[in-house]
Amino acid sequence: MSAFVDLPGAAGAEGSVRLPGSKSITLRALLLAALAEGQTMLDGVLESDDSKVMLDALRVLGIECEKTGADSFRVAGAGGPFPVQDADIFVGNSGVSTRSLVAALAFSRGHYRIDGVPRMRERPIDDLVDGLRQVGADIRYSGNDGFPPLAVGPGNIDVARPVRVRGDVSSQFLTGILQALPLSGKPAAVQVIGELVSAPYIAITLNLMERFGVRSERTGFTEFRLPGGGYRSPGRLRIEGDASSASYFLAAGAIAGSRGTDGGRVRVIGVGANSIQGDVRFADALARMGATITLGEDWIEATAGAPLTGIDIDCTAIPDAAMTLAVVALFARGPTTLRGIASWRVKETDRIAAMATELRKVGATLGVGADWLRVEPPAALRSGAAIDTYDDHRMAMCFSLVSLGGVAVRINDPDCVRKTYPAYFADFRGLMKR
Repeated sequence: MSAFVDLPGAAGAEGSVRLPGSKSITLRALLLAALAEGQTMLDGVLESDDSKVMLDALRVLGIECEKTGADSFRVAGAGGPFPVQDADIFVGNSGVSTRSLVAALAFSRGHYRIDGVPRMRERPIDDLVDGLRQVGADIRYSGNDGFPPLAVGPGNIDVARPVRVRGDVSSQFLTGILQALPLSGKPAAVQVIGELVSAPYIAITLNLMERFGVRSERTGFTEFRLPGGGYRSPGRLRIEGDASSASYFLAAGAIAGSRGTDGGRVRVIGVGANSIQGDVRFADALARMGATITLGEDWIEATAGAPLTGIDIDCTAIPDAAMTLAVVALFARGPTTLRGIASWRVKETDRIAAMATELRKVGATLGVGADWLRVEPPAALRSGAAIDTYDDHRMAMCFSLVSLGGVAVRINDPDCVRKTYPAYFADFRGLMKR
């Protein structure tokens, strides 16, 4: 465990990086493979703290998950609910794993106890629980109402009426319910109350459900209709690279190019024009700021030949990658305003508060609202800032980009990147020019 990592000021950035597998796709694919009929070979699986949480939970629940290669796993599906009927499940601080497992366990006719790290006990789950209770799920709070830990009992599931779930806090609640409903074996429907945040993540969920044999019909992102019948293995599925992780390297290319420093052309490999991930739109945001973006089938390249310019942007569709934009704003002419980021407050930490605090350390002037953040870049970045990361992997990765201003930066608790990208700092250093 490292207490901190010191990054010296960089003269530029150039090169290419092969991305680890997408966290969003990995966690969904592992669960659906576990619930499906037949064996599934998953290639490109992300190996990180979050995926370990999901793999450990599935094994506790009686699912055979065998590693067969560097990033490949064979998952023997249960063909329905989990075979183990009594278990304690530890979910760490993985929001997707927690919300998806709770929903699937509610349909599994057993007795389960779910808990995580202290921060998970502060992340709301009442919208998911309320939705599942509508169809007869037996879920009780073991601590504070509205938050884990939870106790899940057999319940009396009846999906005859549509499930109504709020969509304005986290799309993970809707993902959990959508993935669980096919376990009933009957036609079902879901209605979203309020505006859905992070809709592209629901698109990922639906895409993967269809690959596992469950094709839904939807009216926009407000109503979803699922046919009867459960999941079937596609046989083999390749997981694409992580688009959220791509944002840091693409930003590095744009920043270095805009400053006219050595290098300034960075390519990420593993995600491209055909990606099913919403965070590929981060490249569009960079282009609006002045970067030059080139896309291939499975790669994206970023550079810039002119100074970056601040923008006013709705980040509802790219909430994770929007954090990277907040740091890119340090290198832009004029202010940058990020809107539609209320979901930041219920992530690994309160990201709006955390970003504001740490951006001020390097000299930025901040405007902060309930669902927005405005970044005024400083005339000159402060060197030697010690960035706190709040046990949040994205805080650590975002603020590594400060070093591209030619100033040293210290990242506290850099090991938090193990949540999604254990090799991040090695890959980042590999692009830096001194």
